[in-house]
Amino acid sequence: MAHPKHKISKSRRDKRRTHDKAVVPTIATCPTTGEAHLMHRAHWYEGKLYYKGKVVMEKA
Repeated sequence: MAHPKHKISKSRRDKRRTHDKAVVPTIATCPTTGEAHLMHRAHWYEGKLYYKGKVVMEKA
């Protein structure tokens, strides 16, 4: 197993970890139905699949 030759300082370690953070998903509101949904995702509402405010598919 590899072992470091020198101690890595806290500031150097933390600089590497700056991008490792949780992000909150962006919520959008459908202009047609008014439902909240994830951005750039289709969503079901009353048996119909909506994307960008338009019906894409209906349940059979």
